[in-house]
Amino acid sequence: MTSMLMNSVRNCPVNSTWAVQFATRSLSTSSQMHATAKSKKTLAKPGVKNIVLVEGVRTPFLLSGTSYADLMPHDLARGALQGLLTKTGIPKDYVDYIVYGTVIQEVKTSNVAREAALGAGFSDKIPSHTVTQACISSNQAMTTGVGLIAAGQCDSVVAGGVEFMSDVPIRHSRKMRKTMLSLNKAKTLGQRLALIGSIRMAHLNPELPAVAEFSTAETMGHSADRLAAAFGVTRLEQDEFALRSHTLAKKAQDAGLLSDVISFKVPGKDIVSKDNGIRPSSMEQLSKLKAAFIKPHGTVTAANSSFLTDGASAVLIMSEEKALAMGFKPKAYLRDFVYVSQDPKDQLLLGPTYASPKALERSGLTMDDIDVFEFHEAFAGQIMANLKAMDSDWFAQTYMGRKSKVGAPPMEKFNLWGGSLSLGHPFGATGCRLVTTVAHRLQKEGGQYGLVAACAAGGLGHAMVIEAYPQ
Repeated sequence: MTSMLMNSVRNCPVNSTWAVQFATRSLSTSSQMHATAKSKKTLAKPGVKNIVLVEGVRTPFLLSGTSYADLMPHDLARGALQGLLTKTGIPKDYVDYIVYGTVIQEVKTSNVAREAALGAGFSDKIPSHTVTQACISSNQAMTTGVGLIAAGQCDSVVAGGVEFMSDVPIRHSRKMRKTMLSLNKAKTLGQRLALIGSIRMAHLNPELPAVAEFSTAETMGHSADRLAAAFGVTRLEQDEFALRSHTLAKKAQDAGLLSDVISFKVPGKDIVSKDNGIRPSSMEQLSKLKAAFIKPHGTVTAANSSFLTDGASAVLIMSEEKALAMGFKPKAYLRDFVYVSQDPKDQLLLGPTYASPKALERSGLTMDDIDVFEFHEAFAGQIMANLKAMDSDWFAQTYMGRKSKVGAPPMEKFNLWGGSLSLGHPFGATGCRLVTTVAHRLQKEGGQYGLVAACAAGGLGHAMVIEAYPQ
């Protein structure tokens, strides 16, 4: 399949100067965006409950190993939940359910949703559970909440996600674990001494967690490099996109547009109030970095990849009826969504390509109807491979069973406040950031429809249509 992609998609009609136009156009048009009134049909459906996003917050997303380094995941999740309570003013016992997403679990707080909720002061009568679905874990947390409300089980749900890469669980080797468990069960001194004597130096080698596919043993960065090569995405294009992300994120941060970020007091340290991974550079500096995964000729580098990040997010989701009865002014409607999956070897990161047209079709929309696009930026190469796949009739016909392409998002509407490459990517928390950003951009830009899309490990993907709430 990879060779077919390389031969066929590379031959898709793509302007040879596309990369330069891509970066220049997106940077220039983003500064010229103005809020414009829209008058499109609503996606409300007869007999279907309207579900709204009331508010969304997140802790600052920080490079792992920085200010959050001595904390635990539930500390950040608790901070996000407390920030949501403060921002909304909702009484702590008015929430019906809490669900959180995470990927690399801390064994002491495996149900981090429950521990964070209790720590944040929510009533101990509120049920809570934790989900995991790789990089779309908080997407799953949100749609689980949507399902609970749609089914009439709940009126208000808090969903969120957290990831803490500063301290990940490192295990003993399996042989060492078996020996230690046997020692715990040994009844005599002789049995204990025999077990201790069986320990070899090799038993002491730790098992480190890796961002790699269990089914293929390939790291995600390696997959991104192969995907970029298959679609003919150049190193120049990737670096330009990374620079775009950081430049737009810095601009949004300086303009106060990242209003979902709440201040977080690190015990014994200063208050953290903004993301610290936003670092606009230059093409000259980016070009000096060496390949990070496929060496020496790969195109994926540390600069055009999302970085290891600590952070947490939380959103308040309610039925529209309940939200209005409590005096809230919702930000957006959460409309149709889909989850997809495909081959985790050659199509690991193509979730947006497969999910976007399905979500649009469920809503009766086309790409032209969408005013705001927010796609997860795992790697610049991954994003641009998706854009090329979405704009390819050949790919749609060959791999998706579609008559024609769905079309690529116009860059003047795409990730205008930065993305995961610059803001950071705490695996379990990114989905809530994407949805909240769409809601805020729709308000700011006067649009009506937004589309969130993301890829995830395992060949998974997600897309959701969001509709602005009438102002």
